[in-house]
Amino acid sequence: MEKNYLFNQRIRLRHLHTFVAVAQQGTLGRAAETLSLSQPALSKTLNELEALTGARLFERGRLGAQLTTMGEQFLIHAVKILDALNHAGQSLRASEQGDPAVLRLGVLTTVALGMLPSILDRFHQQQPQAIVQVATLHNNVLIAGLKAGEFDVCIGRMAEAEMMNGLNYELLFLESLRLVVKPDHPLLSDNVTLSHALAFPVVISPEGTAPRRIAEAMLEKQGCHLPATLVETSSTSLARQLALRYNYVWFVPSGAIKEDLLHASLAALPIASHEPGEPVGIMTRSGVPLSLSAEVLMTTIRRSHAG
Repeated sequence: MEKNYLFNQRIRLRHLHTFVAVAQQGTLGRAAETLSLSQPALSKTLNELEALTGARLFERGRLGAQLTTMGEQFLIHAVKILDALNHAGQSLRASEQGDPAVLRLGVLTTVALGMLPSILDRFHQQQPQAIVQVATLHNNVLIAGLKAGEFDVCIGRMAEAEMMNGLNYELLFLESLRLVVKPDHPLLSDNVTLSHALAFPVVISPEGTAPRRIAEAMLEKQGCHLPATLVETSSTSLARQLALRYNYVWFVPSGAIKEDLLHASLAALPIASHEPGEPVGIMTRSGVPLSLSAEVLMTTIRRSHAG
């Protein structure tokens, strides 16, 4: 009883913010940058928290900071506390006369390039006073941010069951992989094969990403290898410019180039991955009520995809 009393008296919000940031970022260095702290100051706060809890919350090593079993349990409570405070602040701000609704949306980079512009346009036709804050991130960071209460709604990929704990997921589509080039690319004047395409420079997602895994499976099945002339990037805008202006072959998730194919800005090579694709859908937190703006946005996302 005395230990719990001391914990309640001495715990501070900075302890929770530091803990959640390290859990999200995976390293003390990146967490310190996120919080605009020095790494020694962050380490001190983390050590204070572990002293207060009486448990080791992270295993720190060469690969970063990994949550212990006790750390995983504490993360659930820390996120709930910060989320409750965030909602309290939002409700107070919203009560001020004339204060517009703020909606925090997290999306995959491919979604931001593909379907998101039309979604935002349709949404603002219904909610003209709403402010939409958009973050484009990798899927694991999206999920961590959603769990930490940084987003109201996310459009991301289905992950392992353990990562999806505490989240609602609604499938929108299966995102396949396409190989696209500019409309006057030399490959389009011939019977193209994957080996022919790989004679040209390639732009592709970094290792460890879902699009890269699908691409590697395609290459392995056909006994091919990526060329030496290669650009690996998570920037869809850079990859798109390389494909639009030069002879790069872009390995890209289908959702990112839907508009480009529709308007013939880019052309898809007749090479199929034969993989079912990665499930992309709407994600929200379980048990957390959504604002009217969030509900309208989700309806708009469903209708945009169906249309």
